Amino acid sequence: MTSIDAQRLKTDLINLGNIGRRPSGGLGRTSFSAEDAAARQWYFDRCAEAGLEVTVDGIGNLIVSSPVADELTDPTRPAVWSGSHIDTVPDGGAFDGALGSIAALECLRRIHEEGMALARPVRCIVYADEEGNYAHLFGSRAITRGFPRSELEALTGRDGDRFVDTFTAAGGDVDRAANTVLPEGTIDSSVELHIEQGPTLEARGIDIGVVTGIVAVGGGTITLRGRSDHAGTTPMNARKDAGVAAGALLASLPDVAAGISERAVITSGIVTFAPGGANVIPQAAHVTVDFREPTAEGIAALESSLIARAKEIAAEYGLDVDIDFEQSVPPAPLDEQVQSIITAAAEERGLSQVPIHSGAGHDSQNIATVAPTGMIFVPSIGGRSHCPEENTDWDDVANGGQILLDTIIGLANR
Repeated sequence: MTSIDAQRLKTDLINLGNIGRRPSGGLGRTSFSAEDAAARQWYFDRCAEAGLEVTVDGIGNLIVSSPVADELTDPTRPAVWSGSHIDTVPDGGAFDGALGSIAALECLRRIHEEGMALARPVRCIVYADEEGNYAHLFGSRAITRGFPRSELEALTGRDGDRFVDTFTAAGGDVDRAANTVLPEGTIDSSVELHIEQGPTLEARGIDIGVVTGIVAVGGGTITLRGRSDHAGTTPMNARKDAGVAAGALLASLPDVAAGISERAVITSGIVTFAPGGANVIPQAAHVTVDFREPTAEGIAALESSLIARAKEIAAEYGLDVDIDFEQSVPPAPLDEQVQSIITAAAEERGLSQVPIHSGAGHDSQNIATVAPTGMIFVPSIGGRSHCPEENTDWDDVANGGQILLDTIIGLANR
């Protein structure tokens, strides 16, 4: 059986993890930023060293192929895809996304080096802006459902920048970005390796998680609008304070989630006030929310309940409210045949495995709408993720990379 180069995989992850490093120890590689550009160039260089070819689609997804492997099969056949992302959340960790992206590259390198004659071509993918600076699972949504130009022009990032401005400055073409939906039948199947980002596998001493499904994800901005007044001369009972109302909304989020199900969650990681003066009562409060639930019915109910609560609080404080939510990403059951191939690969390698559900969103849930898709999880130390302390043992990294290669080969030779 063909093996990955575990040391090369480790070295690549360490080197990528040095790009965008912050004084806190975390990483800052927001998509289309200078740090993201440096990481992408580093990735291009690794592909060039290996003799692989890279295509950049209209939205900035990287699609890597092996000219050697393609010569030994029919490259026009639907391909097996594998990959993840290399952008990060602010002050994020070195394994989220990066593991799946670099492991997929390592798998394609080994296929290339061995000159494998597979029944289907293999493509390694790096998706753009998975972390949702502009929209949840941006790159994979662009190739599965698409973004019309008007929708792209309306997108803004965490820092308030317009997507079209940042994208154009980074060399992108907005017209191409609005025409990136893949032709039907491009993808035969897909598999993504990822850290669990939770404590289950480590706590149970399990090597490999075989992902059965991915949670639904929604989000956007709730804007509460009141009136700016002087902080010293306006009595408390005469105010229309959007800041205080935002606090009430934040405090109510646990109850809103609990009213839907035990698995429902709501998070607000960004709150901004306008005009933003210490001695000015806020006229507006912009509350960014991320909400998740395993079922389609649950995510719809969660969104409705959250909107209703925002309207109640606005009425209570005498404010207006605007709701600007993205279209929710639906939950995705993953393909049972792909799960079976992952399970068989783990058993053959003598690794323990268990079915597991993903509470985090992944590009795979968009790809699952167009092709049979699976995911492989490896343990996260302490269950930590989206923080500088995110970490995974190198033995688990190697195990995950090996099972990914075995799965890709299994899918390509079906």
